[in-house]
Amino acid sequence: MNDVMVDVHDVHKSFGPLEVLRGVDLKVRAGEVTVILGPSGSGKSTLLRTINHLEKVDRGWISVDGELIGYRRSGDKLHELKEKDVLKQRTDIGFVFQNFNLFPHLTVLDNLVEAPVSALRRPRGAAEENARRLLDRVGLADKADAYPRQLSGGQQQRVAIARALALEPKVLLFDEPTSALDPELVGEVLDVIKALARTGTTMIVVTHEIGFAREVADTVVFMDSGVVVEQGPPAAVLDDPGHARTRAFLSKVL
Repeated sequence: MNDVMVDVHDVHKSFGPLEVLRGVDLKVRAGEVTVILGPSGSGKSTLLRTINHLEKVDRGWISVDGELIGYRRSGDKLHELKEKDVLKQRTDIGFVFQNFNLFPHLTVLDNLVEAPVSALRRPRGAAEENARRLLDRVGLADKADAYPRQLSGGQQQRVAIARALALEPKVLLFDEPTSALDPELVGEVLDVIKALARTGTTMIVVTHEIGFAREVADTVVFMDSGVVVEQGPPAAVLDDPGHARTRAFLSKVL
């Protein structure tokens, strides 16, 4: 599919004097997986957070499925949306965090049901039925009544993925989804993400897992110092990078 689902145009973002994003352009097509690599501090996580407007951009704009995120355009000017309108947009943009961010006081099932009922006004019965289906999909059908503290890190992250899917988002963002996990638990989470890729889910994944990028990505993006240094198919970027900075990074992690 050639439709652009996520369009990032000339995005700049600073925190005080620190310029974290310096004119980032990125297009992600519907049904494709884009993996973003780069050293710590290169702006990868900040870029993800601007896509669902957890961080406001200083310059540039972002659209998802043709809709401007966080702003409305009036002539040449952008006006920030009200918080309730931003929250509505976020239901189209699933976000899986590094540290799971599950509600500790809710059961696994209730973690999945909460947003569809409160944000999308789904009937609770239908939301529960869908939640159980999603838990089965991530291999946790037997954990519906457990609390997050009773699960391993890998299981918690799989619940977080199911929770993001419960809103039926147009795109899923993953911010280093395996970096908080013990090494033996990484595979079970990556297997779930690989299965999503096979179903044509549009995803942007920030990760250090080079093998995963090679296997799953349609496009690999290498970022450094707040800019996109290089992007292209995995074979090109990972096996024959054109930029010295990409080569230097890969020589350390491969």
